[in-house]
Amino acid sequence: MTPIISIQNLTKRFQGSDSGSVLALDNINLNIEQGEFISLIGPSGCGKSTLLRVIADLIQPTSGTVTVNGKPAPQARKDRDYGMVFQNATLYDWRTILKNVQLPLEIMNYPKPERDRRAREMLSLVELGEFEDKYPWQLSGGMQQRVSIARALSFEPKILLMDEPFGALDEMTRERMNNELLRIWKSIKGMTVIFVTHSIAEAVYLSTKVVVLSPRPGRLSEIIDIPLPQPRGSATREMDDFFHLSTRVRNALRFGVEL
Repeated sequence: MTPIISIQNLTKRFQGSDSGSVLALDNINLNIEQGEFISLIGPSGCGKSTLLRVIADLIQPTSGTVTVNGKPAPQARKDRDYGMVFQNATLYDWRTILKNVQLPLEIMNYPKPERDRRAREMLSLVELGEFEDKYPWQLSGGMQQRVSIARALSFEPKILLMDEPFGALDEMTRERMNNELLRIWKSIKGMTVIFVTHSIAEAVYLSTKVVVLSPRPGRLSEIIDIPLPQPRGSATREMDDFFHLSTRVRNALRFGVEL
């Protein structure tokens, strides 16, 4: 089976203004299958977000290749094969919630009836249908992130890229958003999620696999399968397997070596 994302011999070096350079990622090799939920975790500055942005073709690798949905990353970006959600919701305050979700569809020249249908369908998916006429400043932080997820899914991408989307939320809201995200992921058949996080518990709770990166330069330390049963809920966090898998991820962060 062809991976939906294939990263081969990836290196990323940033050139400094003083003619020096910083090696952010070093020789990353990773295959991701369709329908997986992959969390990227590692120490601050290890290149998690850089790797996600290379996959998204927001920055280019220094060397190596990235194939997304069977095509080079730049072509996948042009074909809009993925949606992206950032740490901040980045909604436009002067647009209603419905019009924020419609924005990618407007850019892609979808007819207005289709924009309306898809946007309302996605707002219903994230359980915000009754708020379509509100403005972002009238919603809580968690609700705003649900709007940003709806917007990212509005054009039916096969892949969802998420860069610490819940990092700024309080713990209780974050747990609710974890549950919402799992519900959305399971409801869209075959959707692949790549999720950047600093939280061990979040990574284990959400994922089918956790990819652990070493301190900078980011290298692949360990890929940990997470065979916790679905659907997951509050009882999942009390399971012995959840504790053991969290400990394994923690140890990989502390003592992991390059694969």
